[in-house]
Amino acid sequence: MPTLALLLALLLAAPSHAQESQDEGDLSYKAYVHSDKRIKCLYGYAADKTGDHAAAVAIFEDCIRRWNDVYSMIWLAQLYETGIGVTKDLAQATALMRRGAHVNDDAAYARLARYHYGVALAEGRGTPQDIPQAKTWLRRAAQEGVREAADYLARLDGAAP
Repeated sequence: MPTLALLLALLLAAPSHAQESQDEGDLSYKAYVHSDKRIKCLYGYAADKTGDHAAAVAIFEDCIRRWNDVYSMIWLAQLYETGIGVTKDLAQATALMRRGAHVNDDAAYARLARYHYGVALAEGRGTPQDIPQAKTWLRRAAQEGVREAADYLARLDGAAP
């Protein structure tokens, strides 16, 4: 996930809010909701962490629609899983992780989606429990370097009768 230094740099590079209405404060990310610049996907994280959940959701949804952005899928899935800024919906959260798990991205977010999707399958969270499929996704994420996936897979294998 983005580092604090990167987020600070993004915030300092934010466009002037002079054209925005007076009722929107300095922490408004509405200028990025319809931006055609992919950097906006990182602003979704900052918007969420500062409490502007509506802007975060709009940014993540647009990034997914425009670029099939796995980073945005993961964050939006977490919002649906927790019910922050959206109605809690475990099926929607899992569907986003599943979608991200099927993408190959250069930034390695897909391997995190594969791990989270594997966990959802193992626990039956937002989807019917499917241990064989869970192990397939966890094994793949582990092979791609996600240590948590290897640890979870080991726990699953240890629990097998």
